[in-house]
Amino acid sequence: MGSTTCVSVLILVFIYLLQAYRQRKRTTRVRGPQSPSWLFGFAKTVNSAAIITELYEHWAKEYGLVYKVPHVLGLSRVILWDPKAISHFFARDTWLYNQTPFNKLAIQTTVGRGVLWADDEDHRMRRKALNPAFTSIAIRSLMPLIHDTAHKAMIAWDSEIESNQGTDCAVIDAQQWYLLDSVGIAALSHDFGALHGNNSDVVHVLNAFSSSTNVSYNLVTLAQNFPSILKLPLPRIQFSQKLNLIVGKICQEMVSRTRKEKETGGTGQGDKSCLNSLLEAEESSESEGLTPQKVLDEAKILLLAGFETTAVTMTWAYIELARNPDIQTKLRDECLEFGPSPSYDDFTNKLPYLDAVVNEVLRLHPAAKEIERAAIQEDVIPLSEPLRTATGDFTESVCIPKGTVVVIPLAALNCSVSMWGPDAKTFKPSRWLEGDEGTHGARTLQGYRHLMTFGDGARMCLGRLFALTEFKAVLFVLVRNFVFEMADGPGVPIVESLGTVPRPRVVGSVEAGSVPLRVRRYEV
Repeated sequence: MGSTTCVSVLILVFIYLLQAYRQRKRTTRVRGPQSPSWLFGFAKTVNSAAIITELYEHWAKEYGLVYKVPHVLGLSRVILWDPKAISHFFARDTWLYNQTPFNKLAIQTTVGRGVLWADDEDHRMRRKALNPAFTSIAIRSLMPLIHDTAHKAMIAWDSEIESNQGTDCAVIDAQQWYLLDSVGIAALSHDFGALHGNNSDVVHVLNAFSSSTNVSYNLVTLAQNFPSILKLPLPRIQFSQKLNLIVGKICQEMVSRTRKEKETGGTGQGDKSCLNSLLEAEESSESEGLTPQKVLDEAKILLLAGFETTAVTMTWAYIELARNPDIQTKLRDECLEFGPSPSYDDFTNKLPYLDAVVNEVLRLHPAAKEIERAAIQEDVIPLSEPLRTATGDFTESVCIPKGTVVVIPLAALNCSVSMWGPDAKTFKPSRWLEGDEGTHGARTLQGYRHLMTFGDGARMCLGRLFALTEFKAVLFVLVRNFVFEMADGPGVPIVESLGTVPRPRVVGSVEAGSVPLRVRRYEV
């Protein structure tokens, strides 16, 4: 009996070693930079957007359009720069490529198990339930709300100037919270009252989360290989948990209220919010498995993801327009000539320079800097051109083993010289009017206007139409009525805070979202 067991074990070990050997033989040995540190690799460098953006493109030139970058504890991540490889990745996202264990736990800690957390069939079902709330028809129905929010922002800026007696201007923080009202109403039919000075708990926690110190940053970096570290009582983790609890409580109240309204035939039946669409999907026989807890998780994601990403992008728009007064003037002229209240279709088709400015902000300042996924099985990634491997051979595809972490460097691709030309790092809205956007290579990329800002494939940003329309509506109203500049001068350096959605701030400021603008009313 003992000898039989030993033989069986030896056979199993042999089979395992044979499979490992065959997998290693199949795996393509791609090239990449040497690690600066066995413990952290380039993990810390990745969090500096300005540095890593330059490095990603430099490495693509040196090592080819698919290469590896050393990461934590001697492991590597595979970077895709090749357009055909990127298209292949997005076509298989959520099915063959899943969220990494670290990202899944981090998302769960902050916003629960919603659509950002889900993979495979679960993701498809959740996405299907959310889709009706983000169609062009749904956004058209929200236009009164979007216009109302934009005009409330104008009134808030006016009030700031009015309160500065003896001067015709005011210094305000570009990180405005009025978008919280807009997203709150659109997502949950809940008005946070930020425009009326209501000090929402959500605002305080978001500020604290973005401003928190980095004393535990090394541990969080190591958690990418040991996700259980995220269960320790670290300051940033505690902020995430607090945010989850506060937003969860608000969302639960809104869910309960909307359910009661629907049951009694009240205003809930005519409600156009995203939450109402979720509840309708929950009741539908086609959305089997959309439980009350899943509805709550989706509501939290809609609120936080919708608000934080749009608010940060708006802040960058103010910065770029303040730094470029000629562009600001040209945009103002177009908006003044058009009329007071553009429709959804007007914003889409009839304000070309506004569209160009928005596209250029999205290109240079995407909210998400990169996407990373883990391959759940071996994959063969096709290439648009032959790649030289570490063995000196050339290949037209790259084979990666199960468990490989694959990265799409969104921000770096958006401002790549090879994709966008020699002025790729320059804020130049005219590139979208001259027909030269992407002529240097970006047209080979999929996604909205060849940008990587919204991602692509199954996880392409669901709320992009709402975000684009809100973005344009707010800019349209504010630039018609105000002239703004950087309070500390056009050349004041701006850096980004660490975080999932890094906020810009003026160098030397304490708060993560501190970007002071000097604003005055526009006078004809």
